[in-house]
Amino acid sequence: NQNNKVNLNKATKEELMTLPGIGESKSEKIIQYREDNIFKKIDDIKNVNGIGDKTFESFKDLIDV
Repeated sequence: NQNNKVNLNKATKEELMTLPGIGESKSEKIIQYREDNIFKKIDDIKNVNGIGDKTFESFKDLIDV
């Protein structure tokens, strides 16, 4: 995308895994979450099981919706 941020609603598993603290299982959880919910704001990532404030803080400047 144009701003080099990872779009939570469109990113592939591999793109999600470029984020700090996001491995294969968390990237799969993000994709699973977005199949039922759209990410309206970047904070919504914290609704995904296993992603809390500390993880969010480590990549909040790298993500977009």
